[in-house]
Amino acid sequence: MNLGQMSGPRPVVLSGPSGAGKSTLLKRLMKEYEGVFGFSVSHTTRNPRPGEEDGKDYHFVTREKMQEAIDNNELIENAEFSGNMYGTSKSSIEDVQAQNLICILDVDIQGVRNIKETDLNPIYISIQPPSMEILEQRLRDRKTETEESLQKRLEAARIDMELSKEEGVFDLVIINDDLDEAYEKLKSVLIEEIQKVQDAKK
Repeated sequence: MNLGQMSGPRPVVLSGPSGAGKSTLLKRLMKEYEGVFGFSVSHTTRNPRPGEEDGKDYHFVTREKMQEAIDNNELIENAEFSGNMYGTSKSSIEDVQAQNLICILDVDIQGVRNIKETDLNPIYISIQPPSMEILEQRLRDRKTETEESLQKRLEAARIDMELSKEEGVFDLVIINDDLDEAYEKLKSVLIEEIQKVQDAKK
């Protein structure tokens, strides 16, 4: 199956550290352009949290099933975080593309590298915080983290910020200093693909 050959809008790979504002920007995008974007539903071996639905939030699978999917080359990227495996299957991307929607993949920098090895041909965008200090403040304000998990996130963010500066990794790096400005930048890089979806609906 050649993912790159699917007609329709190009998928979007969105990356950046936790707390940089990815989900806020995405929510805004989904609200302004209803019925244009679709999320590929990731696979994970972690247990569902209260209110999470299988097949909607994640495909919840066993480690064996996950390993099988990796071995059969069914995943476009996968990673392990705090003992749980996560991955994006090719079929979950195809499901979104089949509906002629822009498929959004929210992945970490390792995922970005994995996807680069495939023929998916997405638009690569990184959302970055203005500085580590601001990121730390944002994460602390959430009050959802233990000190240990906060430090882990900050360490991951440091690495992410460094790697996002590498030439040619991303088509666009957005520094989310001012949310409105960041949103306009994000929108402008996607508008051509958004137009494709809207035209096809007419």
